Amino acid sequence: MGPRLAAEAGVSRQVANGWLQSLVDDGLVEAKGSTRARVYRLALLGADDRTFPRDGLEEHIVWQQVVLPQVVERPAHVREIWNYASTEMINNAIDHSGSKTVRVEVRRTAVWTEVVVADDGEGIFLKIQRALGLHDAREALLELAKGKLTTAPAYHSGEGIFFTSRAMDEFEIDSHQLRFTHDASRPDTIEHHEGDVPGTRVRMRLANDSARRLRDVFDAFTDPEEQTFDRTVVPLRLAQFGGDLLVSRSQAKRVASRFERFKRVELDFTGVETIGQAFADELFRVFASAHPDIRIGPLHAGPAVDAMIRRAVAARNASSTDSQH
Repeated sequence: MGPRLAAEAGVSRQVANGWLQSLVDDGLVEAKGSTRARVYRLALLGADDRTFPRDGLEEHIVWQQVVLPQVVERPAHVREIWNYASTEMINNAIDHSGSKTVRVEVRRTAVWTEVVVADDGEGIFLKIQRALGLHDAREALLELAKGKLTTAPAYHSGEGIFFTSRAMDEFEIDSHQLRFTHDASRPDTIEHHEGDVPGTRVRMRLANDSARRLRDVFDAFTDPEEQTFDRTVVPLRLAQFGGDLLVSRSQAKRVASRFERFKRVELDFTGVETIGQAFADELFRVFASAHPDIRIGPLHAGPAVDAMIRRAVAARNASSTDSQH
């Protein structure tokens, strides 16, 4: 760690080791191992871990008892994010999981705070799959990423996970063998792992000095006049199950499911190297022509993808011109 810190900071190894020792002396960093093999890690400055009966549980009480004491010294805008995120995720566990208990864990270092909300219910991905009649549980992750998804529309807007994930530096949902990750520094991912995670486990992490503000997160996806959640960004890499290429109309129709709930849809092609003509045509000609009030456009499209999209858009424009004559 000393040599790496010295190289990144542009100082001598002696100075870097002095910095590290000062952090150890102050209790902010822990050191383990001998001098040559010493490993440094952030020290845990605060923690809480409690399990509550779900029946009759109120999320604002859990916030006040478990989460707030660990973030009370953070800036007001950081506390606001944690208040929103933790109560939204705890409420989801209360209203949707069917679990007997809800566990809330908080860990705090000098750099970040992390909150975990876990239940032992059916599992979020399986529940969405069942509610929407999806063929594969992995399709549930794509639907979650779009936003405005809830299995209880009479009581929920379906916005909690969407906005919470974007307010955090790291946001992760584990359920059974699937993991959905939204990271502020890299594209959304789906991971299939061997270990079974019963129920649903949500992990959230945010820098203690984060400059992010909750209002800005909302405003990025909200119509400024109507104050409605009208924009979504769809990470199409989540539609590539097991390395499948996005080539068919049926895949495009699956991607376009529930687009009518938005006015602006941006398709993020990060990690997608190519798409089929039928896939592009279904989204950018057929769907776009049938829904002229929805603005649909690409993000981060490479040359091969862009060529297919431009071909579909040209066909749509030509069809529109012909219909006017």
